[in-house]
Amino acid sequence: MNLRCFSFIPFLLILTFTSHVSANYKHSNYRSFTNQFLIPQNIARVAVGQQPLVWDDKLMHYAQWYANQRRDDCVLEHSNGPYGENIFWGSGFGWNPAQAVSAWVDEKQYYNYGQNSCVDGEMCGHYTQIVWGSTTKVGCASVVCSDNKGTFMTCNYDPPGNYYGERPY
Repeated sequence: MNLRCFSFIPFLLILTFTSHVSANYKHSNYRSFTNQFLIPQNIARVAVGQQPLVWDDKLMHYAQWYANQRRDDCVLEHSNGPYGENIFWGSGFGWNPAQAVSAWVDEKQYYNYGQNSCVDGEMCGHYTQIVWGSTTKVGCASVVCSDNKGTFMTCNYDPPGNYYGERPY
């Protein structure tokens, strides 16, 4: 009987260790995923004198809920929810969060702060949402769409920005 208990204890230790390693691995992947969204947005904010955004799990869950709605069609359509929102679509596979954020931040070149407007024919609202001064929190998500339709990503911001006639900062 003692031999059985002895044999059982190492099994529990291995099981406990494996669960701990697995949980740390999942946590590490989660941090990497969130940082790919968060760090480049915060670099853009700090460059214009704004406080960094903090990651918000409630916003992330909302973003994931909405990204899941786009899984079948990958359509670039806003959720029209209560938050500010940036959306991204990339054809094929292999898109990562940093690439989506880079596309949004690259719109800075089309934003004219003096006139508080975008260059004619160009978009800059993704960028202005990222640097919106009163926005403090962000949560993002990504899905690979069915039937090889690509990758859809979204970030949600609270409080929202991009109010007509107001400057982002």
